[in-house]
Formats: sequence, structure tokens, C-alpha cells
Amino acid sequence: MALQAFPSISKTVCLDDGTTYAYVHVPAAQSKKPTLLLLHGFPSSSWDWRHQIAMLKDAGYGVVAPDLLGYGDTDKPEELEAYSMKRMSGHMAELLKKEGLGKVVGVAHDWGSGLLARITTYYPECFLGTVFVSVGYIEPGLVLDIDAFNGLTKQLFGYPTFGYWKWFNTDGAADTFNRNPQAAFSLIYPTDPEIWKTDFCPVGSAAEWIAAGKTTPLPEWVTEQENAVRNEIMERSGYNTPLIWYKSAMRGINHADEADIPHQKKFLTLPNMLVVSTKDYATRADMQEQRHREWTEQTKVEVLDCGHWIQLEKKEELVGLLSSFADELAGQK
Repeated sequence: MALQAFPSISKTVCLDDGTTYAYVHVPAAQSKKPTLLLLHGFPSSSWDWRHQIAMLKDAGYGVVAPDLLGYGDTDKPEELEAYSMKRMSGHMAELLKKEGLGKVVGVAHDWGSGLLARITTYYPECFLGTVFVSVGYIEPGLVLDIDAFNGLTKQLFGYPTFGYWKWFNTDGAADTFNRNPQAAFSLIYPTDPEIWKTDFCPVGSAAEWIAAGKTTPLPEWVTEQENAVRNEIMERSGYNTPLIWYKSAMRGINHADEADIPHQKKFLTLPNMLVVSTKDYATRADMQEQRHREWTEQTKVEVLDCGHWIQLEKKEELVGLLSSFADELAGQK
């Protein structure tokens, strides 16, 4: 959570519709260095960008890293409609405007990538370019049939990659998460990425793991102190509102907003980079790259040897990619 984890560089803003966001803000220390907007995923907060925030700050870049809606120190409405991508895109555009920022480099991981994709649809003027981490660009109007997708991926890979979505869409999932936070951490931030094939992705397996309170040793890329901070963040916010991101998508909250977007405007034409990983067995690199290339132009693709949490597992490598890409974009201004 931005305010507690980064007290000297965080703040809050109340937007025009009354929503309050907490976020990290580091002004660029060098005039030629752009600002990077860092959007986290599930179940996370600005805390998961801690390494990038520190390293980018030290290198003179600007950083804006919000706790997204439902997370950390940001507001947590309980209505599904509050989590429409169009509404949250407007929030991000307004936040950047209130900070007096021009074009930024959008960087997003996991569900943050879904939000970044929609901000580029509604507010492309906000960006020099974009970086999608683990999850690639998602075109507007996509209707994801989870059962069909799970059937396809089971046929292709031997397990359904999005089986956990069905449980996340239930009303009881949040209570199970809240009762067993360390089990949730052990499964979602795995020491061994292979367990996603057996204990996270298949239908019903995540619910069984977390309800049983099963835990594993911490991965080498998370310290005991970092784990304690993250558990405190999730204990304060709970999992009810983070899970609404899944529910709103599966229950069609965005369909009306996106139904009339012309086909030609569904493509991402901004310079962009996709960063994926070899051991991410849910948002698989092969599937992400294929779809990303279908809907984008000016694309660079980087593949790192790690699991889903690239910003934690390969922190220096990711910062190197972000820095090079940001500098290249800034040179095009």
C-alpha cells in the first residue's frame, strides 16, 4: 500500500467523481527522462513494484505507481460497475493530468495490463508507449468464454490455464482467501512455478489448496520482511474487492462500453513492448505473444527465464528493459 510502504514518496488524490487513489509519485530528476506509470495486478498493490520504483528513481526517471481500485490505500467500492475499465481508465488519465504530466510510458503487469490496454483505447494521448508484462494487450470487446478457453488449453497443454477464474467468480472465494493469507501467497507467488499446472490452474484446485491452508517455503526472491509487509497489505484490504476485477470481467460489465468501438480502433498502434516468461503456466508466454502480435503494431517481445512475477524474480533485467525502452521513446519526442 502506497502510503505505508512508501511514506516519503506517496500521496492521495480525490478525483472528480469522489474516488480517492493512493499512489507513489517520484518526479523525474532529469529533464530528458520520462515518467513511467506502473500498474499492478492481482493480488497486489504498488508494493510489488518496489524494486522498480527504487531503481528507476535512482536513475532519474519519474514514477507514478498507484494502488489500483480495490487495493491498498485506494478506495474499495463493492459495486461491480465501479470496476468498469472505462471508468478506471478515466481515473488514471485524470490522475496523470492532476500531476501535470504529459505523455508517460505505461507499464503494467497481470490485470494492470488489461487496464493499460483500455487506457490506450480511451486516452491514447497519455502515452509515449507501453510495456505489457506477463499479460499482453487485450483488445476491446473481447468476450472470453472461460469454459471454452479452459477446454482449449487443456487440449493444448494438458491442463486448463484459467480454471481458477471460475472459483474467483464465486461469492465465497474472498472469505477463503482472507482466512488463509499465507496459503494464498504460497500458491500465487510459488516457490516452484510447476505447481500452477496442478494446484492453481485446474478447476477447483486453487480453492482446495487455499482452504486447506497449505503453505510452502518462501521463494528466493521474497524475503521474510517483504512477505510480512505484503500480508499486512492484503489483511488490511482483504480479497473481496480485488476479486471484483475478475467478476466484473466475467459478468460483462465492460460489454456495453466497448460494443461500439470501431474495429480499426481496437488495435494498439503506440510503440509497445511485451515482456513474458518461460515458466508462467497461467498467462503463458506462447499464448500471450500470439494474441499480442495480432492486435498491436511496433512491437518488441522479450522472454525472460522465470515465473509470472517478473518484476520480483527478474527485477534488474526488467528495469534494464524499461530503461532502454523509455530512453528510446523519449528520444522520439
